[in-house]
Amino acid sequence: MLYQQIQSNKRRTIVLLFVFFILVALVGAAVGYLLLNSLETGVVVAIVIGAIYTIIMVSNSTNVVMAMNHGHEIKNADQYPELWHTVEDMAMVAQVPMPRVFIIDDDSPNAFATGNNPEHSAVAATTGLLKIMNRSELEGVIAHEMSHVRNYDIRISTIALALAAAITLLTNIGGNWWFWGSGDRRRNDDRNGGGGLQILLLVFSILMMVLAPLAAAAIQMAISRNREYLADAGSAELTRNPQGLISALRKLGNAQPMKDVDSSSAALYISNPLKNKERLFDTHPPIAERIDRLEKM
Repeated sequence: MLYQQIQSNKRRTIVLLFVFFILVALVGAAVGYLLLNSLETGVVVAIVIGAIYTIIMVSNSTNVVMAMNHGHEIKNADQYPELWHTVEDMAMVAQVPMPRVFIIDDDSPNAFATGNNPEHSAVAATTGLLKIMNRSELEGVIAHEMSHVRNYDIRISTIALALAAAITLLTNIGGNWWFWGSGDRRRNDDRNGGGGLQILLLVFSILMMVLAPLAAAAIQMAISRNREYLADAGSAELTRNPQGLISALRKLGNAQPMKDVDSSSAALYISNPLKNKERLFDTHPPIAERIDRLEKM
């Protein structure tokens, strides 16, 4: 059951990332048609923008994400010994290098992992998490984060964030087509007889400007949910004690929202840090479903 779930979740994530790249190309085609009357040029530009965003985010993700979430690094076990030793132990069990460790001053219990790869990873926990979790529960949470590191989820989440940002930029550019290129578009369509193909392409492009951000958010949600289930399964594998994470998830489910959290990185956390705040797409599976899956292992 455990290993079947891990393999199934990995396959789904590969498919979702592929769909994300296709969406970036489609948005580029739409922007290229609206502004330059060239689908091909738009696709090339979109791919270049997506690649640049991805390289920037992947190369500096830890510092960027920690700054956005007000995390400060602890350098040794003297500062937060229980957290430090738990991270150290779970990294050893997961057979990954010891990540950098950060603390976020917030009474709401939560944690996340970020970075480019296991050699350049970081784990952050809130002060609230350390206050309410016993050793078994803390191990379950940190093992969950180590699973994200071990499975390269941290890189996948960074790529998804970069592609979503690229889509936002492209749709913002395309949204100005009426001022930049609609006059030329109408003159070109008039010269070409205003054929059905031109009308279809125009409708497609406008719809992409409206729907692409929603589609990007939906794909991010699906990727995040998929990786959360996978990390839960990984936590059970590493600790050999799913009850620790089950108990931790119950406490996380009853927690209040974090006071000062960056919404664009909310998907990184083990539990939705925005909680009661309304969101169109929830990046986390329901706590009850996660517990149910763990109980069946």
